[in-house]
Amino acid sequence: MPSAPAPSPELLALADQVLQPGFRGTTAPDWIRRRLSGGLASVLLFGGNVRDRAQTLALTDALRVENPDVLIAVDEEGGDITRLEAATGSSYPGNLALGTVDDPELTAAVAHSVGGELRAVGIGLDYAPDADVNSNPGNPVIGVRSFGADPDLVARHTAAWIRGMHDAGVAACAKHFPGHGDTDTDSHLALPTVAMDADRIAELALPPFRAAVAAGVRAVMTAHLLIPAYDTEHPATVSPRIITGLLREELGFEGLIVSDAVEMQAVRARYGLTGAAVRALAAGVDLVCLGDRSEDAEYAQLRSAVVDAVVRGELPEARLAEAAARVTAFAAWQRALAASVPAPVPDRALGLDAARRALRVTAADPAVLPLQVPPVVVEFGVPGTVVEGDGVPWGLGGALTGLMPGTVRTTLPALAPYDPDRAREILAGAEGRPLVLAVRDAHRRPAVREWLDALLAARPDAVTVELGVPQPDSGATGAARIDTHGAARVCGQAAAEALAGRRLAS
Repeated sequence: MPSAPAPSPELLALADQVLQPGFRGTTAPDWIRRRLSGGLASVLLFGGNVRDRAQTLALTDALRVENPDVLIAVDEEGGDITRLEAATGSSYPGNLALGTVDDPELTAAVAHSVGGELRAVGIGLDYAPDADVNSNPGNPVIGVRSFGADPDLVARHTAAWIRGMHDAGVAACAKHFPGHGDTDTDSHLALPTVAMDADRIAELALPPFRAAVAAGVRAVMTAHLLIPAYDTEHPATVSPRIITGLLREELGFEGLIVSDAVEMQAVRARYGLTGAAVRALAAGVDLVCLGDRSEDAEYAQLRSAVVDAVVRGELPEARLAEAAARVTAFAAWQRALAASVPAPVPDRALGLDAARRALRVTAADPAVLPLQVPPVVVEFGVPGTVVEGDGVPWGLGGALTGLMPGTVRTTLPALAPYDPDRAREILAGAEGRPLVLAVRDAHRRPAVREWLDALLAARPDAVTVELGVPQPDSGATGAARIDTHGAARVCGQAAAEALAGRRLAS
C-alpha cells in the first residue's frame, strides 16, 4: 500500500504563521524553541509564564533568540485581568473604573503606562482594550472588563486606550467582535447566544469597534458567540458573514483578525480543536489563538489539520496565504511602531490615582466614615474564572490592615451557602467594632445576597464595599456603600483609604 505523500513544506510554513500557541512554565519549553526556530511566528503568554519583570524579559529574549521576528502577545487589560501582576493584583484599575471617571486622557495615560510595562518585558501585542458594551448586568465574563453600558462612552474610551497603547509602541487589539456585552453565558464554558436584531447590534455593540477602526487599531479579536441576526448556524469566529462580511466589508477593517482561544468550549465542544481552527481561518480569521494548554503533539496535529484542509479543498490555499501575509505584515508594523517611539517609564502612581478617582461613596450616615477603630472585614469569596486565571488576589483587607493595624479579616468560601450559625459568630466577633462587608458582583450571587441581608439586618451600621459591577438597587447596603468599579489591587487600596480616612504611603 503506497504511503501518504509528505505534507507540503510550503503549506506547513504557512500554518506556522497563523497559529499562536501558549505554553506552560516560566522558561520556554524545548518544543516552543524548536517550533520558533522552524518558523512559528507568534506566541501568547499567560500568568503562569510570569514570575517577575527580570524573568519575563529573560523569557521573551530567549524566544527571540529562536526567532528574532516573533510576535509576543499577552492579555493585559489591567484591573481584574492581569498576567504581568497575576501574583499581586494589578497596579492599574480596569475599564469600568476608567469609564466611571470618564476622562479619556486618563484612559490614554493608563494605557500608555501599561504599554510601558509591556515594553519593559519584551511584549509587543496586548489583547486589549475590551470594547464590549456591558449592557447585561448579569454578564458572567465581561462585567468590570467593559468601560460601561453606554456605547458612546465605551467608544471614546476604546479609542483612547488604543491611542495610549500605540503611543507606547505596543499594538492594541479591540475585542470581542462583534460584542460580548449582552450575554449571560461565559464562552469559555458554553456557546452564548445574542438575541438582539441587527439594528440593535449596530446601535449598541458596534460603535466601539467602529471607533477602534477610526482610531487606527490594527488588530481585532473575535468572539465565540451565536448571533442569529447575522448567522443562525455558525458562531462569530467561524462565520464568514460576520468576519468577512461585517468586519471586513461593512466596517472596513483591513488589519489582523485574531480568534479568541479555540480551546474555549463555545467552539471546541461543537467542532473540536482542529475543526474550530480550520473553520476560523476559512471564515476570514488570520491568527488562531490556541490558549496555554497545548503541547507539541497538539500543535503538530493542528498544523497538519490546516494543511490537510487545504489539500481537501476545505480551506483555499489563497486564504491561508492571505492570513499568513497579514500576520507577517502586522508583526513588521509592530516592530516599526516600537522603533519609532521610546519605551515609556511605567507610572504606577497614576494607576492608584485613577483608582481613587473611580471610587464612589454613598453614605446614609456621613459620620460612619472614616472608621474610628480597626474593623472586622468579611470578604466574600468568588468562584475563579478561566479568563482571570488562578489565584489573582483581590480584596481590601490587606491594605486596610496596613492602614489600621488590628483589623480582623474573615473570608467566606466561594459559593458558601448562608449559614446562620456562622453569621452569628461573625456578628459576635464584630460586637463593638465597625463591620465591613466586601463583595464582588453581589447582584449575581443569591447566596451572597442572603448573607448580606442577614448581616445588615443585624448591623445596619455596617459598610458595604462592592468591588464588582455596582447595582445600587440590589438590596440593603448598610450605613455606607463604597463602589470601586473593579477588584484590582489598587481598587482595594483606594477603598481601604476611604475607610481609614488616610492614604497609603507611596
